[in-house]
Amino acid sequence: MSRVCEICNRGPLKRASRSHSNIATNRHQYVNLQWTQKDGQRIKACAKCIKTMSKNK
Repeated sequence: MSRVCEICNRGPLKRASRSHSNIATNRHQYVNLQWTQKDGQRIKACAKCIKTMSKNK
């Protein structure tokens, strides 16, 4: 299953988690994806897009 918003195509970001000694460990920061309905179809959209869609109704 994809971790990309189907409206704005935002995906996971690559970040570094820093320890006390400043050693970097790679990790991913994922988008807040939710299942929602758009034009009668079930899609995965980020929370930001869902909020914007509800404002534009």
